[in-house]
Amino acid sequence: MSGYDRNALQLGVDAIVAAGATGVLAEVQTAAGVTVARGGVADLATRAPMPWNAYYRISDDTKTFTATVVLQLVDEGRLALTDTVEKWLPGVVRGNGNDGDRITVANLLRQTSGLREYDKQLPMAADITPGGYRRERFHAFRPRELVHLATRQPPHWVPDASDPAGETRFIPANTNYALAGMLVEQVTGHSWERETHERVIEPLGLRHTLTPGTCAYLPQPSATAYTRFPGAEALTDTSIIVPPGPDRGIISTTSDLNTFFRALLGGRLLSADRMAQMRETVEATAWARTWPGVRYGLGLAWRPLEGRDAGIWFHGGTMPGTVSQGGVSADGGRSVATLTSTYTFGTEQDAVDEAITTLVDRALSTPE
Repeated sequence: MSGYDRNALQLGVDAIVAAGATGVLAEVQTAAGVTVARGGVADLATRAPMPWNAYYRISDDTKTFTATVVLQLVDEGRLALTDTVEKWLPGVVRGNGNDGDRITVANLLRQTSGLREYDKQLPMAADITPGGYRRERFHAFRPRELVHLATRQPPHWVPDASDPAGETRFIPANTNYALAGMLVEQVTGHSWERETHERVIEPLGLRHTLTPGTCAYLPQPSATAYTRFPGAEALTDTSIIVPPGPDRGIISTTSDLNTFFRALLGGRLLSADRMAQMRETVEATAWARTWPGVRYGLGLAWRPLEGRDAGIWFHGGTMPGTVSQGGVSADGGRSVATLTSTYTFGTEQDAVDEAITTLVDRALSTPE
């Protein structure tokens, strides 16, 4: 028995392909069953269809896993959301106006720290071309190195010393979650990968979810991840890359990702108090162009559904050649995950993003 109309899902997938994606895979999970649809191709040369169980880099959806691990540590009394970065990682956030004494765990997870984005300091950021990608795709950075790149720049702001955790200004920066992963390791004495596996991946039976470390390759089956670089007409295969860790490093499938988000919103991973704190949001102005009314909590975002009083919880993000996007209902009863295996720099991506949003919204708002 399926909980969502397959024809409706297929129409949504086809619209994403028509907007410019080479390949798309979408899955809806409800208590009544699972619905899956695919479109386009896995590879432009072979014209093979998208695999039903394709592995892909889930990009910023990794942040929700990391936030969940941190909040479990809060549940255990080993960490507090009001603890400062300086308390646990002395001297790591210093210099050029950066101050770890005025950034709390809550600021990191809610992305209200004011820290700069390390991405913009990477060599690839100075050469956004196929050649720049190929030169840097095997380069592995440790989280401490990434934080150092970010703190070479002055912050956007420093939270108020009297109540840093109360900061409401939001600017997303992967730096926040590089630090969150470092906190996990400092508090537990174990790697972020181990804690994520033992606390989330294994208990939920996510057999197709992994933390690849410095491995630049995807397991099979997978789809070729294509990127159209600025000024280029041809697509570039960007499937090979060493991913960052706690901010964007997890590889998964649409099925496993749906299982994770349904378990999280269904109350299986955190206490009621921690779940309530995760849902305490600030206005996410940096994302408002894409999703009007969007707000951001502790590693989890919320946005309204157009024409409805309800909203959805989600995260999503991009890696070279891959867009991971989806959503989950407030009670965890229904979720949708999509893999789009093409990314275009510039406004051409807007049509694809709009088609993805439409698919997600319809999947989560259509009555069963």
